[in-house]
Amino acid sequence: MPALTLREVLTLDPVRAADPELLTGQSALDRPVRWVHSSEVYEGANFLDGGELLLTNGFGLTDTDEEVRRRYVRELTARGAAGLAVEIGRSLPAMPPEVTDEARRLGLPLLALRRVVPFVRITEAANRAIVARGLSGRTVVRPWGDDHTAALLADLADAQPLNQPEVEARAALSGFHPGPGARLIGVSVHGTREVGAVDRAVRTLGGAALRAAFPGDVLALVAVLPGAGPKTGRDPVRAVQDAFRTSAAAPGLTVAVGHAVDAGSGWLRWSETLRAARTTLELALTVPPPEPNAPQDPLVTSSRALALERELTRGGVDANHDRLTRLVQHTLGPLLAWEAAHPSDLVRTLEVHLRNGCSPTRTASLLHIGRQSLYQRLERIESLLGLEIDDPDLLGELLTAACAWRVVRGTGAAGAGVGGLRTVA
Repeated sequence: MPALTLREVLTLDPVRAADPELLTGQSALDRPVRWVHSSEVYEGANFLDGGELLLTNGFGLTDTDEEVRRRYVRELTARGAAGLAVEIGRSLPAMPPEVTDEARRLGLPLLALRRVVPFVRITEAANRAIVARGLSGRTVVRPWGDDHTAALLADLADAQPLNQPEVEARAALSGFHPGPGARLIGVSVHGTREVGAVDRAVRTLGGAALRAAFPGDVLALVAVLPGAGPKTGRDPVRAVQDAFRTSAAAPGLTVAVGHAVDAGSGWLRWSETLRAARTTLELALTVPPPEPNAPQDPLVTSSRALALERELTRGGVDANHDRLTRLVQHTLGPLLAWEAAHPSDLVRTLEVHLRNGCSPTRTASLLHIGRQSLYQRLERIESLLGLEIDDPDLLGELLTAACAWRVVRGTGAAGAGVGGLRTVA
């Protein structure tokens, strides 16, 4: 379907209510409009990508000389603007003749808006129409048909070039309106083709979600409002994880949660938390967890829980395999040699102990062994490595090596079952 044209934008009710008068560019009315922006600053051309209709109240043109105004029109044209619409009557009593002359010379459509209509009404109506017409007039065909929600989530997860007004308009078209102060968390769910798991978790939180099912996972942006959920003042990432554990997920599901971002921080942050969730899901499906998960429970993890795994596999497991193998052998060689000759679980014991702050109580509980058995394992580890594992200078190296061992050991077998890592971050 062709993109919305400038001629069609002029027929929208909020635009007609502004009593537009086309001063120049009559022959360019059928050019496509990719987006509609408003700006009250003279440097408005700087953020244009081409194909935009720019709305301005003319404030930036009031105290400038003729040459500056002409240059402003030239810059808009050079950036590929679809047109310029200037509100007449408040900041600017009349259209400066040099603006009209320069626009006519360059063939830029110039509109004088004779009545005051809030620009937000114009941009919302126009951008909704643009989105409905075909996702901002893009020529790239997305595989999601008329599913605007899936298309938006796919664009965000794939880091497609977007802009904030476009993302907000497309989210609104899908009924997603994050409230003031909302935190957004990306979520990726494997093991179902339905969005019900997300919906049940969102009801528990009392929030909202932008969600859609894809061939490999269910992808969602979950909005958590301040004080939402069963407990107020909670960590939003932990709240989302708990919601999936208690009310939304079933055995066999794997749920990966990204980091929390402010809803007003921009579409790039929205994209980052979605990408983090999807990358985390890929790791959760290919790398065995350091602590076993009860078979009757869903596996719910987060990007911060797998932060070390994500860093070790940045760029892909295959690209890092040899480096990680050398790191493991250099740091944990004696433990690996012992485990090859004696049935034991020393490397895993070491990692769980380090991950839990070297707490014997916590480590023994997670490994389902007694404290005395844990002490015997820790003594064996220290004897084989010839060091004290609670030495602060060694904690980072030992934990990294233990995690790398799990990555290298797990991806060979587990990765084959899910087609290998398809990391997006």
